[in-house]
Amino acid sequence: MQAARGASLSNSGDPQTAHPSDDPETVAPARIRLFIAVVASVYVIDVLTKVAAVATLTDRAPVTIVPGVLHLDLTRNPGAAFSVATGMTVLLSLVAAGVAFVIVRMARRLRDRAWAVALGLLLGGALGNLTDRLLREPGPLRGHVVDFLQLPHWPVFNVADSCIVAAAVLIVVQSVRGIGIDGRA
Repeated sequence: MQAARGASLSNSGDPQTAHPSDDPETVAPARIRLFIAVVASVYVIDVLTKVAAVATLTDRAPVTIVPGVLHLDLTRNPGAAFSVATGMTVLLSLVAAGVAFVIVRMARRLRDRAWAVALGLLLGGALGNLTDRLLREPGPLRGHVVDFLQLPHWPVFNVADSCIVAAAVLIVVQSVRGIGIDGRA
């Protein structure tokens, strides 16, 4: 019979039989490490690919990588995705900074791998594009984001944009599955 303080009927609460991945004291730090690793990887890859794109594609015609599928074409985007809100670069910069702050606060509750990856992709991408807005011409909070990947019938984008879209897909999947950031259904 169940003990008075709400103990489980299973023996998973027993330290002898509990799985290490069930312990909140080990799960949270592991998920936070995964989150940080994803953020760092996305950010570094995004920044390095943008530096390489600017160094090699400035004043060049688009470079074909896979004919009819992928071209490298350097553009500088003052707006958001698909070049919307081009006159609102300062606002977009402030929104990106706010989103980054919220994601960092949410990350403290991470207990689910997919959410750790999703939030890591989202934050890494947001920070990559925010770095452009802060450091690139024409100036702080007004900088243009470097885009260089071109697919047919699609706006030019970058690694950060791809990661943000992948994060959105993962977040929708986890939400449809009913799994919260804390790993609970």
